Amino acid sequence: MKETKEIWWRLFLKKLPLETETTQFILVNLIDFFMTYILLRSGQFREANPIAAYFLYSYGPIKGMLYFKLSLVLFVCMISQIVATQSLVKAQWLLRFGTLVVTGVVIYSLIIYLKGTHVL
Repeated sequence: MKETKEIWWRLFLKKLPLETETTQFILVNLIDFFMTYILLRSGQFREANPIAAYFLYSYGPIKGMLYFKLSLVLFVCMISQIVATQSLVKAQWLLRFGTLVVTGVVIYSLIIYLKGTHVL
């Protein structure tokens, strides 16, 4: 009985491993989803990634991109948790690197959106 209480205490009251890194990764991917949606809705841009384009044109702009991006986020988060069982530092590096890459994509998307609307 005491073990069960301790498990619940750790889950809800104690900081979990990779909590910060996972939250940052998910947040940046959420911003990427919205940037992609905005670019596609403008009609001036199309999806360049053929795998993402398959989901987009098969399931529509919201469901398709959401399925695609959510599956990638879940995959990376699951892999990082598996890696964390062996090396917490490598798992942190993996999530931080992923966050950095997606941040670059978001910045690139913002730049091409602003150029397309002639703000830049």
